[in-house]
Amino acid sequence: MEKLHLDIKMPEITLINLVNWVAASAMIFGGVVPFIPQYMDIKRTKNAEGFSLFVCLTLLVANILRIMFWFGKHFELPLLAQSFIMVFAMLGLVELCVSVKRNTEIISLKPRRFLDSNSSHTFLDFDWSYFWKWTDFLSYVEFTATFILVVGVLTYIFLTNAIYVELIGFLAVFAEAMLGTPQFYRNFQNKSTIGMSIKMVGFWTCGDIFKTGYFILRSAPPQFWICGMLQVSIDVCILLQVYVYKSPPVKVLKAAQS
Repeated sequence: MEKLHLDIKMPEITLINLVNWVAASAMIFGGVVPFIPQYMDIKRTKNAEGFSLFVCLTLLVANILRIMFWFGKHFELPLLAQSFIMVFAMLGLVELCVSVKRNTEIISLKPRRFLDSNSSHTFLDFDWSYFWKWTDFLSYVEFTATFILVVGVLTYIFLTNAIYVELIGFLAVFAEAMLGTPQFYRNFQNKSTIGMSIKMVGFWTCGDIFKTGYFILRSAPPQFWICGMLQVSIDVCILLQVYVYKSPPVKVLKAAQS
């Protein structure tokens, strides 16, 4: 019997290839890194009030749309892998915040769930003041699964429609560019950045600068790097809030004096 010879060629290790591998790895896992300090702060202090859960919603929507965009217009696999990792990471952060808020309640709130006839408020009430403010983690999972199902069906139907594909691609990167907006607004409302991890925002800024440069150098679709530049601008605005609100807000001072 003739022996079967497999001609397997190992990729050549060069400086350029090494840089590409490092950059790809940074893209895959770099998006999650900024949230580690925030996760640890919430877990340590048992306080999630300073962090906006709408940041998680923004990233869930952005990355789910980006995954759907890939089926219509393939882009680099590291970006696709990053999206999957980010979805699970955001659900993990949501679970922690919901758990902390539930365990630290002095007076138990009436249950608010995504879909539950026994709940005081549900999504089908169309009361946006309670949207993404549910009291159990399962509701967030149900909403995420519903969103994936709806967008998945639409993508399957309109996969060959170039306008639809480009639209979800734009919405994906635009939603991600708006990542810092909920946190910016929460800081503005509270006139304070207490409870927000400054390290997280610092990582956001560094990561977004790197990511935008990566998009430009790798000739990613224009909507990727345009929205990346917008994202960096919002990050800088949040960092400016840290300086502007460095003094405790009036309501905090009153609480301390009482």
